[in-house]
Amino acid sequence: MFRVEGGAPLDCAVWKLLHPRFPLESIALFNPFKRRTFLQAVVAVAATTTFGCSDDDTTETSDGSPYFPQSLASGDPRPDSVVLWVRVEDTARAGDDLPLRLEVSTTEDFKVLVLDKKDLTARAENDHAVKVKVTGLSARTTYYYRFSYEKDGQRHTTRVGRTRTAPAAGDDVPVKFVFASCQDFIGRYYNAWQRLLQLDADLDFVVFLGDYVYETTGDTSFQSDGGGRAVRFSAPEEALPQGSGVTAFLAANSLSNYRDLYKNVRTDRQLQAVHERYPFIIVWDDHEFSDDCWQDVATYEDGKRDEGQRSRKLNAEQAFLEYIPLDTVQSGEGAIDVAAEPRFPNSRIYRDFEYGRHLKLLVTDYRSYRPDHLIPEDAYPGGVVLDQTLLGAALKDQPDAVKATFQTDTFAYVNIDDPAYAAQKQVLQGVYVNQAKAAGLTAAEAGEKAVKWVTGPVALYYVNQVLAAVNKGLVIPPGDKPRGLAYAHMGKAALFNIQGSRYVVVKDTFDLFAAVKYQLTAGKSEDVFGKDQEAWFQQTLTTAQNTWKMVVSSTSLSALIWDFRQQADISDPTLRQRFYFSVDQWDGFPTKKKVMLNTLKAQGVKNALFISGDIHASFASVEEGVPTLTAPGITSGSIKSLASLALIGAGYATGAPVYQHAVTEMEQTLMKSNPGLRFADADSHGFVMMEVKADETLATFHLIPAAEVAKDYSKRADSELEAKFTTHTFRVKNSDIQPA
Repeated sequence: MFRVEGGAPLDCAVWKLLHPRFPLESIALFNPFKRRTFLQAVVAVAATTTFGCSDDDTTETSDGSPYFPQSLASGDPRPDSVVLWVRVEDTARAGDDLPLRLEVSTTEDFKVLVLDKKDLTARAENDHAVKVKVTGLSARTTYYYRFSYEKDGQRHTTRVGRTRTAPAAGDDVPVKFVFASCQDFIGRYYNAWQRLLQLDADLDFVVFLGDYVYETTGDTSFQSDGGGRAVRFSAPEEALPQGSGVTAFLAANSLSNYRDLYKNVRTDRQLQAVHERYPFIIVWDDHEFSDDCWQDVATYEDGKRDEGQRSRKLNAEQAFLEYIPLDTVQSGEGAIDVAAEPRFPNSRIYRDFEYGRHLKLLVTDYRSYRPDHLIPEDAYPGGVVLDQTLLGAALKDQPDAVKATFQTDTFAYVNIDDPAYAAQKQVLQGVYVNQAKAAGLTAAEAGEKAVKWVTGPVALYYVNQVLAAVNKGLVIPPGDKPRGLAYAHMGKAALFNIQGSRYVVVKDTFDLFAAVKYQLTAGKSEDVFGKDQEAWFQQTLTTAQNTWKMVVSSTSLSALIWDFRQQADISDPTLRQRFYFSVDQWDGFPTKKKVMLNTLKAQGVKNALFISGDIHASFASVEEGVPTLTAPGITSGSIKSLASLALIGAGYATGAPVYQHAVTEMEQTLMKSNPGLRFADADSHGFVMMEVKADETLATFHLIPAAEVAKDYSKRADSELEAKFTTHTFRVKNSDIQPA
């Protein structure tokens, strides 16, 4: 910007219009300053403005602007298109729609523009966030982009972003990408992202597998309150109060709450820098809405009350679609209309990408259509789920030793509605009511649940323990009673609890129950994908001609089993069994998982590979002959630390044998319990880098100890962070995974 002496300021374009024959340099001839002095002055002036002057009226690069507090990002790269994202914030015009300009270039200096879009609008109704689909691009080409906002005659610009389109279909090129998940912000730092930036790898894209944000402000069961990193809602009165006293926290509920999550997380400079450097392909998991959710149902109450929360789910989706650079409807060129993107129950974020000849990437949605966990959190432990007839049919082809196990008194049951057991039923329902009231239910709520659950066939293994505690004379002899399978036999020992429902479930009885229910419901009990996604999944996998078919799943397919059957130092016989650690992941749908993986083999799908996250640990395994890789969390508490809290909370000392096997020696226990596991690290954070080639895929885990997550390495020398990381590389080839 220049000022004619005694007159108004002129920008470069105006000067050229008024003086087409005089280059800017000639101004020095009409000025008492010497030419060199004048040019120095021009540089000084340009340095104080957001935009400089050049022959093609492009802007100078800048270190961003306070009007763009979340910087910018790109996503969903295809051979001819990419989605670009930005959010502008002007507190003086908070309720106004704001004008934006987007420039895209093949050069970092923006000398050659492939797009100069000056008519963008950041709408107040979308929190001034904008997603723009840029089309007509060249395959596997690096592009630079920036947004600008003009106010009071001055333009303010973002940092310069870099993105890359996918190779064209059929191109014989290797592909390199990173996958990662779970970046809890509270009390933790994104050292893993900083390490990726240090590596400066030539990546095609980054896959983020979910839990991009966490919906709570300080859930002490897994979140830290240290390190100076916190999330505070601008409208806390709109949030859901959780816990009480010193353990009280808030969960996002309103649209404002969910937007605050993204705004907080995206202020992190390391995360911003990764977005500025690489395009992302992102899918949600549970924490973008609510922990361990399914469809629009939360699980904070653990079954005490109905947690169907349609409006909350829609708020969560709205914020996700506003802040994440993805295209759910294959939009045309220009700004993507967030209001037109489908929402629950018609959400569709599953999609696929093709990267040349060697990679087809299928991004699946595990949360939107799946049914509830097979064991309800409020299930009555004594409730029988497989009566004598169903259990007998399920055991038909089992070895005699297995059949004999189920004929022991442990599996005896009676129909508690039989008039002969009226006194016992009254006691059992009374105990249920007392336990429910102690858990926080009203007398009316507790009574209603008691009527629902304490009825029909009940397992004597459980109810006799309850009856004996009240009146030993009420205990029912098991000898001549029928045999069946109850929730208690799968590890359910208490009401309204995640143990025995979502976590620490007895594997063998659970698998049996799941298989029978799957058959009785024609697969609906484990219908993870829903009808439309299932059809897309099968069609895409079976028709893909690419060398590698990689499936993105937000939750892990590696079976996480604690096998304590041979642990003589564990004295409690109820613990000397096999347990699934988590049935919120694919272990919770064991029949569907087995059917899905074996169907791929039966259909002749070659080089299928699953990549996943969620569980906050690193795994490489072969499940039903199909390789699967699981990334650790970027920051979220490691599975080992979470298991430690759970066992200590259950009353086990750190020196107890079960603690030693389940926590201290977790990796060894998991490896011994699942012969398909090739690698396990339960106490590190980081990411996985993939190199996809024609004949093999290399997967390198970049890991940092979990104890380092509370330290901010952005203020330290690069060498300090580098020294904390270790790497483990594996070769995926011929349906197997082995150390490289």
